[in-house]
Amino acid sequence: MKHRTLDLTTMTRACARQDRHGARRAASALILSLVLLSACDDHSDHSHNALPGPDETAPAGHSDADGHAHAAESEAEHLDEVTLTSDAIARYGVKTQAAQLWVLRPTITAPARVGFNTEAMAHVGSPMRGRIAEVNVRVGDPVKAGQELAVIESPELGEAQADYLQRGVAVQTAGPAVELSKVAWERAQGLYDKSQGISLTEVQRREAEHKVSLAALRAAQSARTAAANRLQMLGMDRAAIEALATTSEVVPRYAIRAAIDGVVVQREVTLGELVGPDREYLMVLADATKLWVLADVPEAKLLSIHVGAKAWITVGSFGEVGSKRFEGSVAFNSPFVDSTTRTAQVRIEVPVAELGLRPGMFAQAEIVEMDPREPSPAPVIAVPEDAIQTVEDGPALFVPVEGEPNTYAKRAVTIGRAVGGLVPVFTGLVEGELFVSEGTFILKADLGKGAAAHEH
Repeated sequence: MKHRTLDLTTMTRACARQDRHGARRAASALILSLVLLSACDDHSDHSHNALPGPDETAPAGHSDADGHAHAAESEAEHLDEVTLTSDAIARYGVKTQAAQLWVLRPTITAPARVGFNTEAMAHVGSPMRGRIAEVNVRVGDPVKAGQELAVIESPELGEAQADYLQRGVAVQTAGPAVELSKVAWERAQGLYDKSQGISLTEVQRREAEHKVSLAALRAAQSARTAAANRLQMLGMDRAAIEALATTSEVVPRYAIRAAIDGVVVQREVTLGELVGPDREYLMVLADATKLWVLADVPEAKLLSIHVGAKAWITVGSFGEVGSKRFEGSVAFNSPFVDSTTRTAQVRIEVPVAELGLRPGMFAQAEIVEMDPREPSPAPVIAVPEDAIQTVEDGPALFVPVEGEPNTYAKRAVTIGRAVGGLVPVFTGLVEGELFVSEGTFILKADLGKGAAAHEH
């Protein structure tokens, strides 16, 4: 019995221990359940905030999809527009003008080359032998007519000046002899007439002496004139000769002077070089204010080109940096055709206001056809070439947006071939409508930036 009791006691203690462990497990389970319940409540709250319930619908007509559609439509409306600041418009030279009607005649395009006007050139040489003592200009220097280009020291000139002075002394010596012989002849003639106190033979002798002295004077004067002419042939002007006669000072220095206003394009002389009249030229001057452009025109087009027709010269490809256009007129149409190329040379005179056109350049000539047998073409709307830009593989203009200052919209147009810097516009622009005539490159660039941002 004692042993069983002990067993019952042990069992009772064991049960108590199990009850305590169970309570602990129950408490732990309860705490875990509360934590999970709280997490579920938080998740439920967040879920309600993220997704609206069936009763929390948006008002009719204002859904998110509609808002995005309106924004996209508004953005599309302004996709082809560019807005610039006033400073940017001034900086890039954006200008507008009204569209006008122009009469555009057909033109002929031909290759050409630029050269000097040979009728406005001067070859400067030396009329005497001597040595170059001074050179006062270089190639490329502008000169004026009469300007000193170089100085020559010439023994030949010194000899000619000395001869002129000697001839002048001979004239001065012969003059008094003429006066004395004339007085002696007149006195003898008077004595013979009054009293015949002198013989007729003596009178005739004195008359002959006077005529001889007079002839000697005339010969001396002729020799002096010849010496002066020689000095003029050697380059001395009348003022310099008169100064030589006054001072009697021999100055064997000769100044080579410019014959025309122009530019020194060649200089074939150096300091100390021996020169003479056998040299073709020492320097070449050219008037660079008017140049010739020689275009090679096919023989089939020669009948359509007349003297006085307008022409435009392009140096460099149009659109490239540095390309320029110059306006001129046809001055000569050659009557001869090259048997090899079957072209004739057409001379175009171009007045040059700046140094953008230079001899030796290759160019392209655009010459207006003037066929009197055909009527004048109808006027069309035309814009400057700079106004046309290629946007999305097609020609386009930019026009101001009404009611939006400094804003310009792209407009696709249909164009023809450019004539004299003007492009005919067949569709997309009407007479009197404003368009951007200059500075369109910056509008195209900004439009491209906007399109790229929209794609991203």
